[in-house]
Amino acid sequence: MNNLTEKEKMISGELYDAGDAALVEERQRSKDLCFRYNQILPSKMKERKGIIKTLFGKTEKMFLIEQPFYCDYGYNIEIGENFYANVNVVILDCAKVTFGDNVFIAPNCGFYTVNHPLDTETRNKGLEYTLPITVGDNVWIGAGCSILPGVTIGDNAVIGAGSVVVKDIPANVLAVGNPCKVIKEI
Repeated sequence: MNNLTEKEKMISGELYDAGDAALVEERQRSKDLCFRYNQILPSKMKERKGIIKTLFGKTEKMFLIEQPFYCDYGYNIEIGENFYANVNVVILDCAKVTFGDNVFIAPNCGFYTVNHPLDTETRNKGLEYTLPITVGDNVWIGAGCSILPGVTIGDNAVIGAGSVVVKDIPANVLAVGNPCKVIKEI
């Protein structure tokens, strides 16, 4: 018999009920923090940094996340040193989303760990599952990219603008398109 909480199921990648009261409360906390973050004057860097440190599971010393920014839980997000995210970045972090050092994310990018069953009966019950996303060191992600559940992007990779990344991208490549494909080694 499975005695895991819905949160434990979510983090482990099992089907879970996103409408679970504890998860709803945690998402509300995150959304409140994101709202506060997005309302702070851009020049108030210390306050902005403090909210991100409260929200995220792990941060390093040097990072900048432009406003507005949105996430589901926050505690599943880990960022390395010298992390930069431009405006309108969305991270649906129902599973772990890990960014290495020297990661640069252009405007309007989304990182989506949550997935929904193809079976309509299961999906209509509000059940979903998650897969983590991992982004290596020295990665540049161009404007308007979507990074989907379960993807790993290797060190030193560049993802071209508008790409939809549906499978792993190796290290040291330029990859672009929908679906995103390796164009050349760099």
